[in-house]
Amino acid sequence: MPILQPIGRTFLFFLEATGRLSLFTLLSLSHCLRPPFYPRLILRQMIEIGYYSLPVVGLTAIFTGMVLALQSYTGFERFSAESAIPNVVVVSITRELGPVLAGLMVAGRVGASMAAEIGTMRVTEQIDALDTLATNPFKYLIAPRLIAGLTMLPILVLIADIIGVFGGYVVATQKLGFNPTTYLTNTLDFVEVQDVVSGLVKAAVFGFLVTLMGCYHGFNSRGGAQGVGAATTNAVVSASILILCFNYFITELFFAR
Repeated sequence: MPILQPIGRTFLFFLEATGRLSLFTLLSLSHCLRPPFYPRLILRQMIEIGYYSLPVVGLTAIFTGMVLALQSYTGFERFSAESAIPNVVVVSITRELGPVLAGLMVAGRVGASMAAEIGTMRVTEQIDALDTLATNPFKYLIAPRLIAGLTMLPILVLIADIIGVFGGYVVATQKLGFNPTTYLTNTLDFVEVQDVVSGLVKAAVFGFLVTLMGCYHGFNSRGGAQGVGAATTNAVVSASILILCFNYFITELFFAR
């Protein structure tokens, strides 16, 4: 029995955490769909998540596209298949690298910020003060962030796709000797609507996951400054893991044969 106790304790803890997260998610979604809404708070979170994340997402996208073009050329040159570089760059960016890298960057910047902010409000009893003032914390704190994350990350990913493809174009034409017109023609001919749509669907799911994890861990933080730090770390780690897991399932949904 002593050998089995840690296994059972871990399993019960996992079930408890899963149930708590599921209830939190359902309650948050219900408040996102029911009035009253706070347009000013939603707009402020859209600016915080979307506009302020644009520089880091843009830098990540352009260097990813540039590196992808260089690495593709190095590999394809061995098989005399350099003409496939535009196809590889645009498909890799729109399907996978754009949404995944943007989601991870936003998780590191926004998820940690949300967890720290809401966690500080929890340990300083500001959330209890909202209850005292007859203001629902889910309606005031959680719903605007979820709505903003769900709507802004697809816009960020669309911009990242354009910037990433442009980065590959610059390297291919200026360093690798590709004809600019031919490169653009191959890119536009090869990319399909499904490639872009799948990336935007991933972005919407990732935006929801990032904001959900930030709000959940911050809302349930305990123990003063140390608890807020742990909540911030857990928010980033859990959001990053969920992004990679859901990336596979959404890819399976769109492209499985």
